[in-house]
Amino acid sequence: MKNYHVTVNGVGYDVTVEEIAEGSAPAAPVAPAAPKAAAAPAPKKAAPSANAGANAVKAPMPGNILKVNVKVGDSVKKGTVLCILEAMKMENEIMAPADGTVATVEVTPGTTVATDAVLVTFN
Repeated sequence: MKNYHVTVNGVGYDVTVEEIAEGSAPAAPVAPAAPKAAAAPAPKKAAPSANAGANAVKAPMPGNILKVNVKVGDSVKKGTVLCILEAMKMENEIMAPADGTVATVEVTPGTTVATDAVLVTFN
């Protein structure tokens, strides 16, 4: 038996594969285990002074970052689209919840994120 970790649509699964000899019967099926969410990469840590008083914008669901529309130092208004998160083949606009200045951008296009992963912080 071999163990593998497989990611499908951003969700990680641990699977066990049994190799059988030709002509032999496969082992009795085993009930599938609940999927285990893949661990999200640790976000980059900003210096405490640079992030003091910052508000974090977090991912509402797991997915892939398609586009980042802001950079550090940008002024944003409430409703400004910060980034595009693809989840379940849908593009979701992640918007600023309030006016502010971007303090950190924690993701880049192509990044896979988990639910509640910090995407952008702002003051």
